[in-house]
Amino acid sequence: MVNDTAVGPIPAELLSWIPPVMLLLSLGAAMAIFPLREDRVRLRTTVNIGAAVLKIALVVVLVPAVIIAGLQPEFAVPFLPGIDLVLRVDRLSLFFAALSSFLWLLTTVYAVGYLEGKPSRSRFFGFFSLCVTATVGISFSGNLVTFLIFYELLTVVTYPLVAHWGTPKALHAARIYLRYALGGGLAVLIGVVWLTIYAGPVDFSEGGAEGVTELARHSPGVAALIFALLVGGMAVKAALFPLHGWLPGAMVAPAPVSALLHAVAVVKAGVFGIVRVVDDVYGIHVASELGVLTPLLIVACFTILYGSYQALRQEDLKKRLAYSTVSQVSYVVVGISLVTLAGTTGGVVHLVHQGLMKITLFFCAGLFAEVLGITKLSQMHGLGRRMPWTSTAFTVGAFGMIGLPVTAGFVSKWMLGLGALDSEYPWVVGVLIASSLLNAMYFLPVVYRMWFRDPVDSDASPATSEDDSAAGSEDGTPAASDSSTATSDGSTASQPGATVVVREPASLLVPTVITAAASVFVGLAASLEFAPLQIARQIAEGVLG
Repeated sequence: MVNDTAVGPIPAELLSWIPPVMLLLSLGAAMAIFPLREDRVRLRTTVNIGAAVLKIALVVVLVPAVIIAGLQPEFAVPFLPGIDLVLRVDRLSLFFAALSSFLWLLTTVYAVGYLEGKPSRSRFFGFFSLCVTATVGISFSGNLVTFLIFYELLTVVTYPLVAHWGTPKALHAARIYLRYALGGGLAVLIGVVWLTIYAGPVDFSEGGAEGVTELARHSPGVAALIFALLVGGMAVKAALFPLHGWLPGAMVAPAPVSALLHAVAVVKAGVFGIVRVVDDVYGIHVASELGVLTPLLIVACFTILYGSYQALRQEDLKKRLAYSTVSQVSYVVVGISLVTLAGTTGGVVHLVHQGLMKITLFFCAGLFAEVLGITKLSQMHGLGRRMPWTSTAFTVGAFGMIGLPVTAGFVSKWMLGLGALDSEYPWVVGVLIASSLLNAMYFLPVVYRMWFRDPVDSDASPATSEDDSAAGSEDGTPAASDSSTATSDGSTASQPGATVVVREPASLLVPTVITAAASVFVGLAASLEFAPLQIARQIAEGVLG
């Protein structure tokens, strides 16, 4: 079944077929990659990059119809009696799809360079493409049943990525992730089935589905319980306290997977699902009348502070970034729970802003580990002189997380603060201020070490464990030695105290610099017509009616 909408010279049928074509692109790429021999590097890279570029092109084609004309191209096929599988493009779905498509291209480039010369690349990129397929499906799902199918598919296909290195720690972390994710998925499944029995097939609709509104009016207790099941289940992937325990352990995965989990797919899928339930299943006003948003707001605010506190306690760089994600993603939940235009705008736009900043930081962490074997904060002295471009990108990402002006993080926190002042919960401003102070406490000392401490001042001692190796990359293989790396004056530097400039691999560095620059650009250009902030405002206006 095809929706008969059109814009300009683009026929209706073409618009409506774009979502399934984007799904098939990623699925086809996976099927083409899995059987490839490990030495087919060029073909595997061409398939990966080609599919990612085509996805971005299709997203661009959808922008005039969806953002400008306000159309909602839809493709549907029968699934169960009375229930269709629906792919629909609205402003929120295109917003999420655009973020994932852009970051996936950069993550693919990064992953190609990162995994060069390492085993099992065809398996990795095959599941990587399946992960893209699931995320695109989540983005364009037009009803709860379609969302559930792709949401569960995402769990299954990300497990092999977390377990990729095959070490005992990797396998243990992957099993923990699977237990959490399957448990959360079961709660979502029960909620979807229960809601469908009471309200019929539930389509996503701005302001909430009609059947759910009727259920909330006649059986508010049942509606509130189903809300708790849906949001509680999705809170696992969104890493809301106390369901966040899988995330720090999953940092044993390769750096591109860590970036994938935090900025593009799993965590974002969870919080995107919460936004869908609040805004497009129940409707923000109905959810507010049921009294379920206040507890959600309190949990999100606690998670913000708890995640920041735990990040402050971590010595491992990736674990510090992981707990930072636990904190930062909850800003989205806070925004939609405030029931104000500014708050909802700030929450929705943070989907994009947090993604850009956090993927930059994980790209940098991967570079530090891959080039110099650095995984601990105590090993980061003088990195500004040794890896200047990567260190600059890390600094930009850190400043954004703190919320310093001109960065994307500042825009998000400004809108959330305005939303809190306009709401019944002005105390949320205090949570935002406390969070920013904690962000500064766990990021600024790292930045200081990188730029203002000399490498010879490091108090790090050589580590010997698998994960603490100061002389090996994340998979345990030896990192490139910098003992005779070229210095800034062209000589070599093997003697203590020399300023060693390390040559950062272009395939890893270029995506990192692009995402860092993008996180500043969206902050500086927030008032432009097609900036994420303006699109988020359109989404918020539709949600609030």
